Amino acid sequence: MNLFADFEARLKNALEDIDLIKEKRSEVDFGRVIVEPPRDPSHGDAATNAAMVLAKPLGTNPRALADIIAQKLKEDADIADVNVAGPGFINLRLSEDYWRRLLVQMVEEGTDYGRSAVGKGLKVNVEYVSANPTGPMHVGHCRGAVVGDALANLLGFAGYEVTKEYYINDAGSQIDVLARSVFLRYREALGEDVGEIPAGLYPGDYLVPVGQALAAEFATRLLTMPEDDWMPIVKDRAIDAMMVMIREDLAALNVHHDVFFSERTLHAGNGGRILSAINDLTFKGHVYKGKLPPPKGQLPEDWEDREQTLFRSTEVGDDIDRPLMKSDGAFTYFAADLAYFKDKFDRGYDEMIYVLGADHGGYVKRLEALARAVSEGKSKLTVLLCQLVKLYRNGEPVKMSKRSGDFVTLREVVDEVGRDSVRFMMLYRKNSEPLDFDFAKVTEQSKDNPVFYVQYAHARCMSVLRQGKEAFPELEASSADLAKAVSDMTLDPAEIQLVAKLAEYPRVIEAAAQSQEPHRLAFYLYDLASSFHGHWNKGKDHPELRFINDKNRQLSVARLGLVHAVASVLKSGLSVTGTDAPEEMR
Repeated sequence: MNLFADFEARLKNALEDIDLIKEKRSEVDFGRVIVEPPRDPSHGDAATNAAMVLAKPLGTNPRALADIIAQKLKEDADIADVNVAGPGFINLRLSEDYWRRLLVQMVEEGTDYGRSAVGKGLKVNVEYVSANPTGPMHVGHCRGAVVGDALANLLGFAGYEVTKEYYINDAGSQIDVLARSVFLRYREALGEDVGEIPAGLYPGDYLVPVGQALAAEFATRLLTMPEDDWMPIVKDRAIDAMMVMIREDLAALNVHHDVFFSERTLHAGNGGRILSAINDLTFKGHVYKGKLPPPKGQLPEDWEDREQTLFRSTEVGDDIDRPLMKSDGAFTYFAADLAYFKDKFDRGYDEMIYVLGADHGGYVKRLEALARAVSEGKSKLTVLLCQLVKLYRNGEPVKMSKRSGDFVTLREVVDEVGRDSVRFMMLYRKNSEPLDFDFAKVTEQSKDNPVFYVQYAHARCMSVLRQGKEAFPELEASSADLAKAVSDMTLDPAEIQLVAKLAEYPRVIEAAAQSQEPHRLAFYLYDLASSFHGHWNKGKDHPELRFINDKNRQLSVARLGLVHAVASVLKSGLSVTGTDAPEEMR
């Protein structure tokens, strides 16, 4: 249950019962009324802006209105105190009984606590990574992979129906370059001295096994074929080999897609699916024959000073109209984007999310325009851009270059620091902000290393639960037993603070899902870990706050219920981020 949504509903019910509001109900909009955590926890457990946003349409003073609302809220048995602050903010302090009932719910629901239905089953397609299948994943792909995967997990947890998709860019000039690069390695595998890899080809050693596999399968037969004959054979083998490598790299990062969509399927049959999408837009009045004026600055490669088939994208929010077919009848890259979006729309998605690198910023408006035209406003397209990740080792930059073959692979990063460190740190900054990743920092066992700090909190919880079992060997410690003990416990103010932090979890889940910002969850988990570690440390100086007291079984079991709730939320949140929740750490 979302505590803040609960009390927002209670507040609005109370507002409906105030005479002043009843008289002018048609003039009052509750849409801007919210209940949220106060900026300063010492002010209370929840705060509302109701008086501030309703005073003007009601023709009254915010402070005076706040006093009226406060008196009404005091009738709620779960509200222990109401305080009006400043010009009219209303702060609420909740009753111990409410916190106790909420803690019982947390214990009973375990890792399902915080799961939401806010998504209402809307179908969402999250496409992420979608790197050209020309080599192993490098660290530049890593952030988009983690952000997309964690966002998909988050949306699923919040009640959306989610598909994780990878778009295989297996058509175009880069695949021709890949095939020629592999063919060179094939000749090398047959004993030819190919010398230095020519400029313009992929030089990486990862292509050596692909060439060797071709030599084993075809011997010298490919050498006798013209390029038009060997090219499709080598393309198929090369793409298959690269996708096996990419899937393995992603699996090492705990990234698994539901759908791998091949761009080549759009071009099959002389581009039948692309033509179909263009015809659909033409029928809707969005396609015409015409010339484009030369754009300012550097000319894009698809601009031609002659008549072309154009998408009238300026009428649906774009800056310029976009070519779909060149003068020679060839499709532009954007035409494939059109056909791909139409395929997603035809599959029934309510929203399509594209997680792209920051270098794709220029694509945002054209993709959004495309979505408006194809779906006629029925589906939403959202583009999330991931800024660059800079690698450091003890503060010194680590350089990479994919073209030269001297790049840092995703697998190398995962193998060195572990997938959990990579995933959590990729989320520990908003995707639209640059990220510095230091190999040394992410392996520190300290509070300054967020993933260690959060995982250690879970491991510490599990240690406490094991100690409870040792202190009371007959204790079953099932969720039902712990919930029953919690229902009778007297909560210390410090324990209420910890329960209050746990109570923020459903709100964080819903807000992070609706804003499509999975970094919010990573920040929350760190704050929860900090609250738990802080409470644990208080037990050193205040024995009465320790979780286990072998002379008071009932209190100990109740406090084990609190620890169980913390462990469950940590495990749940870590699972959404795609990170493990270890039961012990050394």
